[in-house]
Amino acid sequence: MKRNKLSRRDFISSSSLVAAGLLAGRAGASATNTRADAIRAIVRQVGNLDSDELRLDRLRELQQQTGLDASVRQDLTRLIDQIDRWLHEQRLDYFGSEVRRNKDFDFRIPEDSILHPLTWLYRGRMVIWYAMESGSIWSIPERRREFFAIARGFFEKYAKAFPENKIARMYLGHPTGPDRHYDAAPGAPAWAVHQREGLERLAETIEWWIDNRMQQDGQYGGGWGDDCEMWRWWVPVLIGFDSPKITDAQARFSAALMNQPHMRQGYTTRMSDVEHTAEDSADAVTPMMHLDPASDIWRRHALRMAEFMENLWTARNQRGLLQFKSTYFTANRLDTSPQRACDTVYHPRVVQPTLLYWQRTGDKRLTKLFSAWMDTWVDAAARTERGKPAGILPTAIHWPDGGIGGLGPDWWDPRNHGEYTLYLFPSAMSMMVHTLLLTHHMTGDARYLAPIRSMAGIRLKYLDSPPSSEPAPGTKSWCAARLGGLAGVLTKYRFLTGSTEFDELLIKEMSPYMRFRLHGDAGPLVSALRRNAEALRINFEGYTSEVRYTDRVLRFPALFGDNGILGRAVETIHTPDTSLLYSMVTGDPGDAGYFPLNAVRWLTPPREIAALVTESGKSRLGAELFSFGRDRRSMAAEFYLLDAGRYELTVTAAGQPVATRRFSVEGRTARVDFELPPREVCVLQVRPS
Repeated sequence: MKRNKLSRRDFISSSSLVAAGLLAGRAGASATNTRADAIRAIVRQVGNLDSDELRLDRLRELQQQTGLDASVRQDLTRLIDQIDRWLHEQRLDYFGSEVRRNKDFDFRIPEDSILHPLTWLYRGRMVIWYAMESGSIWSIPERRREFFAIARGFFEKYAKAFPENKIARMYLGHPTGPDRHYDAAPGAPAWAVHQREGLERLAETIEWWIDNRMQQDGQYGGGWGDDCEMWRWWVPVLIGFDSPKITDAQARFSAALMNQPHMRQGYTTRMSDVEHTAEDSADAVTPMMHLDPASDIWRRHALRMAEFMENLWTARNQRGLLQFKSTYFTANRLDTSPQRACDTVYHPRVVQPTLLYWQRTGDKRLTKLFSAWMDTWVDAAARTERGKPAGILPTAIHWPDGGIGGLGPDWWDPRNHGEYTLYLFPSAMSMMVHTLLLTHHMTGDARYLAPIRSMAGIRLKYLDSPPSSEPAPGTKSWCAARLGGLAGVLTKYRFLTGSTEFDELLIKEMSPYMRFRLHGDAGPLVSALRRNAEALRINFEGYTSEVRYTDRVLRFPALFGDNGILGRAVETIHTPDTSLLYSMVTGDPGDAGYFPLNAVRWLTPPREIAALVTESGKSRLGAELFSFGRDRRSMAAEFYLLDAGRYELTVTAAGQPVATRRFSVEGRTARVDFELPPREVCVLQVRPS
């Protein structure tokens, strides 16, 4: 029998050796040796177990033995307490402050203790997860290598002492799993096979968190400020499909968060910088506006942010332009100390749900508000003071003078926050350019495209003629090298307008899904889907039970990159690409956070199905669907982008019609029910009737 499957009978047999040694006290040194050998045997057994729960049970059984040496009993009690804490502490990151100070966690078990080796696994986990969470470690190569080396040392010692433990080896680049396999159904196209596996494994990961980590009050163990971010990687199944369990969990969490005392005013009353104060409201309200768009509750929450913006957070600066007065504020306070008095490219997060409401309703009050704010950023992009290149958006605008950057010595480093990398150029540039594009879309005013056009041109020139040496910080080439995130906003512009204006740049940096939509090239799409399936096929524990910071659930594979824990890349370990799945199933060429263009939601669970949106727009939609089940599948589709009017939906398989439905779009959405035959490639089309 393998040690990982140690039975209770085997363990009791081993612990009986301890009892035998204890009862043989009159045998002197012989009894002492017998007792120590027996305990070492038990330590080897429990150390080789993969399950922390089972290890805790076995150690508690050992604790029941009478006559243990006082020192062993004391160490055993401390070890049991710490393993129990690892498993059951309400805050998963309880160890963070001690690891920050000491780069270790003290179990108070001496190094010469028989039980000391069992601490190595837990201490390695604590150090590595703290390093993955902390921006001041993760973003600085020297500090990251220091923490990684400490953690690796713990894992290597543990793996040597307990070679059958798969968790320690997982941290050293030896993947666990897969525990489940998905067979390819006859006739299923490659994209469908890989997408289906990715969707199901992602759903399993989400459901693990709901089943194993969701607490009575709705939290998941990382604190409200981190737990709220989890929906961002849930979107392929949360927004793309209809899973009642997952939808209900999000609804429960969002309602619970907005009912917390610090959120009762509609925005947090806890002072911090905007990247963090905005999360609780933005990441609670925005997903619910996708899931329950007709709700007055979430509409009121969205509009509450506009009230704060109008009455407290913004004003006209000395240039006569509307801007946020600080990077630090709450529902009732502003920190306008000169160092922190900056508007930034992170500020769209503050009004993320409000922007979505504006996109859907065209509210004139919001048009006036957001247009005035974006005028400020268009102006800042065009200016050149402090050495900023013309056409480049800064990451900060100072209040009240409206100057470029903050009080730091360089325009690209505002120094408005203790963790300086957070607002260092380009920071959250994607949020700002998506807000500019949305403003153009809502107003029809081309000037809001000016910063996007200028930065795209600068990026293209850089890619066509890269400099021979590292450009000086703050220069045009230096900025261009950091603007790789423009492709998302450019693809949305391409889908909205049909304009080929940015195609020369997009051909260099477009996503596999965009390449498929524009050029019909399925090869990169299939490769990306295969890679995503491979990423989720292994190391399930790294996305679930091992995670200690809930805003880092999918970061585990990043440990095995070029500058990772092993100092070399592990080519078989990839990071999941949830944005690819989201784009494919909804038709949105970018992400769901800002200016989402999701065209459809499939009202069916994300199991045994694959969906590929091939066309989307104001008057039509096309998709391929494949059901892996053996029976006909009853489902529905909800459409979001279609203009008002009458339409016809058809579903064909092998060129033969299997469903035809006529429907009308009168409001923002329309729902249509239909059936899919089993295991056939189906083509769904929506056309004006």
